[in-house]
Amino acid sequence: MSAPAHSEPTWSVVIPTIGRPGLATLLRALDSGTGPTPDVVVVVDDRPRSATEPLDLPALDLTVRPVRCGGRGPAAARNVGWRHTSSEWVAFLDDDVTVASTWRDHLVRDLRGLPSSVGASQAVIDVPLPTDRRPTDDERRTAALSTARWITADMAYRRTALRTVDGFDERFPRAYREDSDLAVRVRRAGYEIVTGTRITTHPPAVSTDPWASLRAQRGNEDNALMRLKYGRDWRSEIGEGPSMMPRHVVTTLTAAVAVRSVSRGRRRIAAAAASAWATLTAEFAARRIAAGPRSSRECVSMAVTSALIPPLAVAYRARGELRHRLARSDASTGPARAVLFDRDDTIIVDVPYLADPDAVTPVDGAREALDLLRDNGIKVGVVSNQSGVARGLVAPEQLDAVNARVETLLGPFDTWQVCPHGEADGCGCRKPRPGMVDAAARELGLSPADCVLIGDIGADIGAAQAAGARAILVPTPRTRADEVDHARRHAAVAPTVAAAVSAVIAGAV
Repeated sequence: MSAPAHSEPTWSVVIPTIGRPGLATLLRALDSGTGPTPDVVVVVDDRPRSATEPLDLPALDLTVRPVRCGGRGPAAARNVGWRHTSSEWVAFLDDDVTVASTWRDHLVRDLRGLPSSVGASQAVIDVPLPTDRRPTDDERRTAALSTARWITADMAYRRTALRTVDGFDERFPRAYREDSDLAVRVRRAGYEIVTGTRITTHPPAVSTDPWASLRAQRGNEDNALMRLKYGRDWRSEIGEGPSMMPRHVVTTLTAAVAVRSVSRGRRRIAAAAASAWATLTAEFAARRIAAGPRSSRECVSMAVTSALIPPLAVAYRARGELRHRLARSDASTGPARAVLFDRDDTIIVDVPYLADPDAVTPVDGAREALDLLRDNGIKVGVVSNQSGVARGLVAPEQLDAVNARVETLLGPFDTWQVCPHGEADGCGCRKPRPGMVDAAARELGLSPADCVLIGDIGADIGAAQAAGARAILVPTPRTRADEVDHARRHAAVAPTVAAAVSAVIAGAV
């Protein structure tokens, strides 16, 4: 993935919205700006389904396509949005940002000529803080966006990168961590993320709610999902400093010990624990107060919320850990909930280094088998080695077009996982390594044990076994005899894709 793009980039804009007043201002700024025009501006209405009134959108010269998402959250809304576009690049904007009249010019300048190894271009985010006083707690939280990595307040993603990782993980229900999660997966898929020159303004939060910082603690549930997906070092991978959680845990434990000791009449222990809690809480409050405007309202709010934040943060984190781990545990047994297919010689006829969408030919019975799975509520996906990209024989855009043609002929897939690397690249995604199977399971919200991989060579079986998934080999003339023997002993063998799918539905695998 290193060849430069010589043609002018095509691009669309996706704006998820909950109906903020700033949406109309943003749309007018996009419409009146200079420079190339986007193919389409998709406005994704993510208000609850009970919101029956249409969005009040201004009349524009740009092509605007409103679509509904129904209150499923920003990750789902962005997925709905980019899947309603067909351009090479998708620029995500939040509905509360403002852009200059030159934004379109600068975006195209940022995208023009980027090599295909670049999967995303991030804007510079400006959060203008008041100059006559220190920022409030709400304003400081917004200001953190100016130094955050990969936030989708203004982030342009290459379509092939989005398709490779199947977009945003919709298990993130709020505007928190879903953008970092996407960027981590895009980078792990072999793409770079660069920072452009365009500047987008994100106004600081203006809130009259003194308890906003308490509601923000819900994000700790999303932190639990990040840890489950990427391990204990996930913060360093997204460029964040140490977590406050260890301190919050200690503060909460000291409070719990104090209360329990009082109930048991252990006054010395209660006094010591209460003193430790008071010291930790006072230090936390003092640090937050010192950074702010120090008004009486702000001081009272910081003092009260500093006492409540630690137990709330711990409770939300524990709930997230429990919920996501139970979901993984519940998914580890029982009938298959997803079937992952190798592409070439499994669901389409193999054409070496296929780059022409018109040459896509489904394998006999593939469409019927896939539809049978869909009718039974079983998710379907593709996991495919495509070293032709690394060899320079297939351009990423051609690969994307071929895969789009596969979907046209065989119906929609719930996840696409493609390894564009060569054998010598040492990546973790190329089969028989487990990377793509693991990624597909994560995208579907499942465990690999819930998945069955159907393929035609030993590498398919090896990838499934390495990830802990089940596997069925459907031999073709190029399948080696030893691969068939291995599958008979350690997996399953079926004569056709249709027979393999029948075995899955019957629970025989």
